[in-house]
Parts: sequence; C-alpha cells; structure tokens
Amino acid sequence: MVKFPTATPQIAPPPAVLATPSPIPSTFTDGLPLPKLLIFDLDYTLWPFWVDTHVTPPLKAKDNNTRAVDRLNESFAFYPAVSPLLHAAHTLSLPLALASRTSAPELAVTLLKTLHIPAPPPSLSASNPPTPPTTSTFPKLRRAPSSTPAAPPPPKRAYDFFAHSAIFPGDKRTHMARLQRASGVAYVDMLFFDDEGRNRNVEALGVCFWLVEEGVTTEEVDRGVREWRRRRGGKSGEEGEG
Repeated sequence: MVKFPTATPQIAPPPAVLATPSPIPSTFTDGLPLPKLLIFDLDYTLWPFWVDTHVTPPLKAKDNNTRAVDRLNESFAFYPAVSPLLHAAHTLSLPLALASRTSAPELAVTLLKTLHIPAPPPSLSASNPPTPPTTSTFPKLRRAPSSTPAAPPPPKRAYDFFAHSAIFPGDKRTHMARLQRASGVAYVDMLFFDDEGRNRNVEALGVCFWLVEEGVTTEEVDRGVREWRRRRGGKSGEEGEG
C-alpha cells in the first residue's frame, strides 16, 4: 500500500501509552513450530512514519529514550506492540531481523539506537514471594529483608534486539538474500512483515510474506505465523489470511 506524506507527520502515541503492557503473540507459546527468522520492515511496520521523509536530524532522546525528537521538535516512537514483541522474541531466543528500503539508512540506524526498549515489569511472584507459615504462639513481626531486591535490567537499545539487518534502498529480494547469507536460515523458514504489497515478490524466493497495513500488532504477528505454518503444512489453529 503506497502512503503519501502529509503536512503533519504521523507520530506514535505518547510514551505512557507505549509503556502499557500488551499480550505477546499466542503463537509464540502454543508449542507449534515457529519460523527460524522473523523479519520486519521499519516504516509503517515497526514505527508510524517514513524515516527518510518525516524525520529531520539531529535526533535527541526523550523520556528515558522511549521516544526521540528531531530538529523540528517532532516526536517519534514505535508502535505500542513493538516493545512486548521484542521482549517475547528475546526470551524465546527467536531471531529477529530488519529489512528496510529506506533512502536514509544511517538515520534509521541512529533512530534504532536512540530508541530504547524498557525492561518488562517483574512478575508478581518475583516481586512478592509468599510468606512462609509460622508456628510461633504469638504474632511475629516481619523482619526487613536482609538484602534489597535485584534492580531490574536497564533498558536496551532497540537495534540490539535484531540479530541481522538489511537497511538500504532497492528490491526487497536483495534484502532477503543478504539476510539469508548472514543468518544461514533457509528462505522457507523466514517470515517477513511489511506494509507494502509490492514487496510480496520475496515469495518468489520461498519467503513467507505477511502484509501489515496499520502497523505491527500482536494479532498481525499471530496471523503471519499461522500463515507460515499453513504453507509449511503445519497446524495453525485457523485458516491463513492476507
């Protein structure tokens, strides 16, 4: 789908919205096969703007690197689902890659390194362990912990979540070829999310393509994974879409 730039760049919701936890894709934990490499476009797939059109360097990090502002004080951040998606893939050791045809590759990489992904909130069980029962006759005052809880890990650069990247102008089949050489993953084991239908031509290589029209979401990732499974002859839980 071709998108034409407007006078007012589209920007992501404020950081408070971006920090709201979102469910991870159900296909990540259903026990069925997963692609060996998940590949994402950037513009209008991971973030809601064209980095080569809407962003005017230099960039400056804001709000603990959850967003960045450019020289015109425009604000830029990821779609809300990106943060939990990256953490889920990292936890499951599911390799990620980038494939963008932007004409501003250096600016795209700079933004990826400027935007940080906050650590996920600690689990309830980890932060509030159950109190062991007591056999004392009289009520017992709870002692303060002997040591302070471990600090949460620091935010991580978004760029560091991706094992491979191909960010340069040109036909996306060239991007897939570079990622294949770098990763060693067969084309049929790749799943590529992109917002432009013309990039479906990567399927000639054997890559499974999934069209994302309104930015990546948990649901879109699930649909893409199920379509990849359907093509591979595996169970997907529902018919392929797109």
